[in-house]
Amino acid sequence: MDKLLRRKIDAYLIAWKNNADKKPLIVKGARQIGKTRSIEWFASQNYTSVIQINFVEQKKYRDIFNDGLEVDTILKNISLLNPEFKFIPGETIFFFDELQACPNCASSLKFFKLDGRFDVICSGSLMGINYKEIESNSVGYKDDYEMHSMDFEEFLWAKGYSDDFIEDLYTHMHNVEPLSSLQLDVLMDLFRDYVIIGGMPEVVNTYIKNKNFSGTLNIQKQLLKDYEEDITKYVEGLDKAKVKAVYNHISTFLAKENKRFQITKITKNARNRDYIGCVEWLADAGVVNICYCMNHPELPLKGNYDPKLYKIYFKDTGLLVASLDEEAQEDLRANKNLGTYKGAIYENIVGDMLVKQGYSLFYYNSNKPALEMDFFVRDADSLIPVEVKANDGATASLNNLLKSDKYADVKYGIKFGYKNIGYNGKFYTFPYFLTFLLKRFFSNRNA
Repeated sequence: MDKLLRRKIDAYLIAWKNNADKKPLIVKGARQIGKTRSIEWFASQNYTSVIQINFVEQKKYRDIFNDGLEVDTILKNISLLNPEFKFIPGETIFFFDELQACPNCASSLKFFKLDGRFDVICSGSLMGINYKEIESNSVGYKDDYEMHSMDFEEFLWAKGYSDDFIEDLYTHMHNVEPLSSLQLDVLMDLFRDYVIIGGMPEVVNTYIKNKNFSGTLNIQKQLLKDYEEDITKYVEGLDKAKVKAVYNHISTFLAKENKRFQITKITKNARNRDYIGCVEWLADAGVVNICYCMNHPELPLKGNYDPKLYKIYFKDTGLLVASLDEEAQEDLRANKNLGTYKGAIYENIVGDMLVKQGYSLFYYNSNKPALEMDFFVRDADSLIPVEVKANDGATASLNNLLKSDKYADVKYGIKFGYKNIGYNGKFYTFPYFLTFLLKRFFSNRNA
């Protein structure tokens, strides 16, 4: 088996295997982000025997838990279905894929942990939708890992850049030392490519092999169709047409000035109460990131927001770009010109890069006083406004937040743009592409 793309989960899985007291592992994430490929590669390189079962493709295996959850009973039933499987204590891994199709499997994780002879990894694409049941069946006896499409660091690895190169980028950021004009231009060019193709592994692979965008848009358009098919197949208890309507209007609202998602603008006489659960379904399926409007720019973040006011971003910016009209596509791929969607695209990708570091998304918008901020995150003791500039305009809201006595939790800010690294005593300026290092920057800034 060959594995072209290095992923962050690779190192995590090795550390998990080496932990003497490890629990069964559940890897969550959207479809086609590389979960199965990464786990298969890890298993093939580290175990003598790999027992791989997909509960969607191999439905008969859903019955292996019917006679009880003791490990020996499960092994006996697996052997009935496939006598060639070998169960070697200490050298065998069970890989249960599409766990959401077999919640009984989650109940067995406690018994695998207590038994201790075999390692277990579970995975699933639409697991978030069924996760409450899976969680209740395995609470206390499993670890979780949330996987995403490729971030910019993984994209740089795919392009051949080394860990030393990335460490040098971080050193510049940490020391607030500007990059050379060559570094800035080359990385900005790479970042624009990343914006257009996103981080879906199949798309990145095609781009790397062809050394250009050819073939990438067709794959992205198929992924968009696949997500639509998932809505048709898996939405239960909600109006499928309404979930699709939300999904199909994301780019429309991001192109607007305030980018806020408004159900009332989807169709005539649409009401919020009729769409309850639709946005959450898309978030649980790993298709979108939701960014909630804060009530006040102050800590804490959780509980300090209005659940009815939000923006919706695509989880993968390449899919946002692929959802735009044909004319925009041509301009984007030929000239890397982001056009009228520039603000939405940069906001979408910075939001996604924050989520990939474990942040939840919050923004603020107020008329009295006039104040708006794209994102807020926090470090150990302060609330940090994050502004994403599509052009080199003024930063009135950022300045107002930092100079006013009313916002005691705001001590400094971050501005992302096509700008070099800098600090003016109030906020740091970073080029967009350094967003993936932000959490590390915060932790060492306060160390």
